[in-house]
Amino acid sequence: MLPIPQEKDPIGSALLDYVNGVWDGEEIAVNTNYTEDEVLPVAYFFREWDEMPLMEQEAIRLSKGKILDAGAGAGCHALELEKRGFDVTAMEICEASVEVMKKRGIKKVVLADFMDAEEKYDTILLLMNGAGVLQNVEGMNDFFANKLDILLEEGGQLLVDSSDLIYLFQEGDGSIMIDLNANYHGEVDFEVSYKKVIGEPFKWLFVGYDVLSHSAEQHGFKCEKVVEGTHFDYLARISRD
Repeated sequence: MLPIPQEKDPIGSALLDYVNGVWDGEEIAVNTNYTEDEVLPVAYFFREWDEMPLMEQEAIRLSKGKILDAGAGAGCHALELEKRGFDVTAMEICEASVEVMKKRGIKKVVLADFMDAEEKYDTILLLMNGAGVLQNVEGMNDFFANKLDILLEEGGQLLVDSSDLIYLFQEGDGSIMIDLNANYHGEVDFEVSYKKVIGEPFKWLFVGYDVLSHSAEQHGFKCEKVVEGTHFDYLARISRD
């Protein structure tokens, strides 16, 4: 996929306003095929260590060696890892986000699609519902079959967080009502805007741990849940060892 320019990137535009000190308080607007008129707080992309969720803190603690922060956003994880002395590359497909991270002083910032990367790393981070970049279950299966081994050094690890949207289908009596003939319930269509910047619709995957681990293990990877959140969310570690 080609880099996304600022004029088509509402999230990156908001981050750039924030880092340039001209943000006026307007948040990022989000609509999906499940929800409407939600907001994504701009300041959240600039969270410090004490503001990070437990699973993000644990991912940073577990990080080792040469690190790729994929879909790095405003670079909060990369900055924390640099403070701890790690060799970390912050990768983003959005031109504005890359500019933001450079302004914040991150040493290694790369404008590229994570799925086109070929360099090997000891740790790959896919955080902030990072499994979403795989788009759907088919994309996840293809990633484990054809891509992850290209990116991981021997003994390397992928640390990825996600959440299961199964709760959206829960009835009052606790039963689950899902159309088994439809696409996987965690495949979500997103539309995002900020002020006059309207992004292209995109797909994002929210995947339950059982589905993630089954896909990983089917392709010879070990998958372990290292943190379980309070609302169907989790952090997983995936490796060959």
